[in-house]
Amino acid sequence: MCVAAKMKHLLLAAVFLFETFLHASTRSTAPSSEFRLDGNFLIGGLFDIHFAWGPGRHLRPEALDCSTQCFSISSYRRFQLMRFTVEEINNSTSLLPNVTLGYEMFDHCSDTLSFPGILKLISVNDQIQPWAEPNTKLSKVIAVVGPFTSTQSLTVAPLFMVDLIPMVNYGSSTSIFSKKAKFPSFLRTVHTNSDVIEVIVTILKHFQWRWVAFLYTADDYGSDGLDLFVKRIRDTDICIAYTKDLNADINFSRLFKHIELLRIHVIIVFTAEVAAKVLIKSAIHFNVTDKVWIANDAWSLNKQLPKMEEIRNIGTVLGVAQPIVTVPGFGDFIHSAKGQSECGYAGQQMCGNQVFNCSDWSAQTILEADPSFSFPVYSAVYAIAHALHKTLQCEEEGCSNITVYPNMVLAALQKSNFTLLNHTIQFDENGDLKFGLYFLVFWNRTGDAQKFGFYQFYPTANFYINSTEIIWYTNKEVPTSLCTPECPDGYARKQTYIHRCCFTCEICPNETYINVTEDPYNCISCKETEWSDEGSTSCNLRLVEYIQFTDMGAVLIMVGAGTLVGLSGAISVLFAFNYNTPVVRSAGGPMCFLILGCLTLCSISVFFYFDKPTSASCILRYLPFLLFFTVCLACFVVRSFQIVCIFKIAAKFPKLQRWWTKYHGQWLLVTGAFTAQALLLIVSFSYDSPSPYNETSWNHDRIVLFCSLNLEATSFSFVLLGLLSCLCFIFSYMGKDLPKNYNEAKAITFCLLLLILTWILFVTIYMLYHGKFIQSLNALAVLCSLYSFLLWYFLPKCYIIIFQSHKNTPQYFQCLIQNYTKTISK
Repeated sequence: MCVAAKMKHLLLAAVFLFETFLHASTRSTAPSSEFRLDGNFLIGGLFDIHFAWGPGRHLRPEALDCSTQCFSISSYRRFQLMRFTVEEINNSTSLLPNVTLGYEMFDHCSDTLSFPGILKLISVNDQIQPWAEPNTKLSKVIAVVGPFTSTQSLTVAPLFMVDLIPMVNYGSSTSIFSKKAKFPSFLRTVHTNSDVIEVIVTILKHFQWRWVAFLYTADDYGSDGLDLFVKRIRDTDICIAYTKDLNADINFSRLFKHIELLRIHVIIVFTAEVAAKVLIKSAIHFNVTDKVWIANDAWSLNKQLPKMEEIRNIGTVLGVAQPIVTVPGFGDFIHSAKGQSECGYAGQQMCGNQVFNCSDWSAQTILEADPSFSFPVYSAVYAIAHALHKTLQCEEEGCSNITVYPNMVLAALQKSNFTLLNHTIQFDENGDLKFGLYFLVFWNRTGDAQKFGFYQFYPTANFYINSTEIIWYTNKEVPTSLCTPECPDGYARKQTYIHRCCFTCEICPNETYINVTEDPYNCISCKETEWSDEGSTSCNLRLVEYIQFTDMGAVLIMVGAGTLVGLSGAISVLFAFNYNTPVVRSAGGPMCFLILGCLTLCSISVFFYFDKPTSASCILRYLPFLLFFTVCLACFVVRSFQIVCIFKIAAKFPKLQRWWTKYHGQWLLVTGAFTAQALLLIVSFSYDSPSPYNETSWNHDRIVLFCSLNLEATSFSFVLLGLLSCLCFIFSYMGKDLPKNYNEAKAITFCLLLLILTWILFVTIYMLYHGKFIQSLNALAVLCSLYSFLLWYFLPKCYIIIFQSHKNTPQYFQCLIQNYTKTISK
């Protein structure tokens, strides 16, 4: 409680001191000053006619005498423009009829030491009552124009926000003022920093400048510009090579040496006009050459720097500039005002920095000063006047006599929509402009700011640059500013430093390409249907290859398969007619028909090696052959075993023969092999069935359409085939010394040798040759496997049946067996 009481007493004491100051200063105010004009409603004006440059040192808190500081002719021009605008409105018969606007303006030369003028604007009868009830004891000021800089506005805005006194600003572009929670009654007729940064980045992108320096003042304005620039270029190819705040104690020699050391050729200067002047003059002094300087709207239209003789040596100066809007009648007003009014009131101390000596400045000098931010001042005063016009419900005959509060004017201001000198004045929900554009200028050789493009914001963004208008320090060629030169076509950037603009170049390998517009840092893999050589910038479509049905090789192989089916049918018919003869019985009897049927079914696979593969054709390419060829091999295993059993095993193992005969061992073995292979194929194809496959590894510019076969999944099926082949070969080899004319085992052995040689030859070719014809060779290998049994096992028997019928008798076969038995017994 004691602390709160003490704070209350201190606050009351402070308010008392302010009131004392206001009473004293008011009594000494001269009514004839340019700073004041009486009226029914007052508009406050804050202009930095003088400016305090450099760090101020004070031994005690005190207000700053602005008249002792540096004079700004451009700010004085804006000050006079507000006076002219108020006078023009008062002379209007359509806007605020029978209502007189007045103003109270102050020279706001310091961010923190110019508060007396602010206190004067918010005082009521020279008193400040912070605990007064809302909408009571309010100042006669209905709105305030200014101040110019962002730091000045941030300092004084809270005092006006308390009572929702509208601040219509003409120069503060920091983005924080768009936050209505903090600045509810702040509006502005100047574009925000984000708009200026957007234009600057657009210029950098257009000329492909990626290695830049960013110089700024370490105040709210410059820091906000730097933050916005960093965010804006985050996803671009632009890098900030160097940043530096231009404070009063900066070492310009060291700054320029750093820029030269980093090989920076483009310098963005985002500062107020005062700091920019010091920088450019220092660049001339230190003989800085061959640079592109990009000026923000605060100094791009400066009238003094372009006229300097040495300015051409520093390079080319580009700028973002506000459009110059000629205000009719302003020139006459300045000439008239210079001849009639006083700049200050001699002999008296004016209130809160309302005095200065302007005798050294002619009317022509004022009119030729930097016109930047002039139209924002003009439109700010008119916006307040139109808002007051609506608030007073004015008509042609006059306005209503109602009490006007600042918040009422604020509400009308936020809905502003009027045309002023062919410009539509509107504010968005953040109090920012909804109209306007920026011109792009460069300083030509005559010392003027010449337009070479524009950036329009509303209603839609529109950008135009005429590069041929610009006179570069390189004469005709556009200067470059890169940390690393661009990579050749087909090369990707490899970032080697902290900046992404500094990199080495690596060539993109085969099957990849580089698209610089999308991602210059990574090689992009081509699609499966595309190919590319090393160092490519695009991919080419692969040539799709497969064996068509109309291919000559495919036709011959399919004719061979058809012939095999025909021969199998013919042999089956021949064997059926001679079923009871010894040749047919010795060949296997009923098992012969099973073998011939399986060979026919195996030949179905051959037809599916051609044309474009599908899921069904891939399955049918392997399934019939693997399944039914297993039955064929099982049958030949049985035949080989039976031959050996008859001539060798029966005598030694009679029980084995009896068991084999009693339980039909041959059919059990065949059925078991068929069942096992069927189960293995069902399991393996369920896990990973054969499917169409694009083979791209053989030829980089072609796709060969294949059917994939998972060798791991089908390995057991191949193991079963190999096991049956080995058993068949073993049993048939055991019968190599059977009767000379009894060639069953020899025929089977020969067939197996042909089978093995066929697949060894195919595997060898498969490893050496990569192309679409490997499928034809695969089909041919399958067909040869089938023909090896058909020709070398069945065809000799057909020859005996047809041409050597005397050998197809029981007596002949018994004679062969008896002779063999006698040979063994000896």
